[in-house]
Amino acid sequence: MSTSHIQSQAFSHDNITSTTTMSVPKFALPGDSLAQTSTHTPSTGSHVFASAIHASLAGPVTSSAPSKKATPAISVASSSSTSTSYTAALPSVGDIILGRITRTNPRQATLDILALGPTGTLVLREPFSAIIRQQDIRATEIDKVKVNESFRVGDIVRGVVISLGDERSYFASTAKNEFGVVLAVSEGGEQMVPVSWREMREVQGGKTELRKVAKPV
Repeated sequence: MSTSHIQSQAFSHDNITSTTTMSVPKFALPGDSLAQTSTHTPSTGSHVFASAIHASLAGPVTSSAPSKKATPAISVASSSSTSTSYTAALPSVGDIILGRITRTNPRQATLDILALGPTGTLVLREPFSAIIRQQDIRATEIDKVKVNESFRVGDIVRGVVISLGDERSYFASTAKNEFGVVLAVSEGGEQMVPVSWREMREVQGGKTELRKVAKPV
């Protein structure tokens, strides 16, 4: 596969943080763009990166009323502190999921499915186990994919159920651009934000680590 085709699959942080005026979302996942610093001020549950305000938490987004003296403050409330919709439903093929990586090995990553839907608003009463196989991590250069360069234990991942699997685990995929890691903490314990489709950077320290990063939706 040509380099130009591979590059077309990638997205830079310029894609993540558009300079055009954006409407404030009602719900956000960690790393999602909320607004520009030229129009809003970051508050609880948000942080600034590359002149844009991003969500640090998963939860509903609120924006204070604008005034003559200050720009509106934008914040994200933790889902645990708000009325969360719990469901006893089972994940089905085609469902978009939000889960936490629990184990990795050279062939696959195991995760607990925690919620359903692109924004994870439908929280499961109990987690379900799923597997992301090496060949299902991304759509290009599959033979060169390394699981430990795509996911780390503790990462929060957005993916899609592609098979009911066996009695123990579902099979999930992160091959599309909008799927992958949405929240990660560095080896040094710092929260990270995406800088490209395959790298995340510490908010404070600046160290980068490899991940299969989800493009914000």
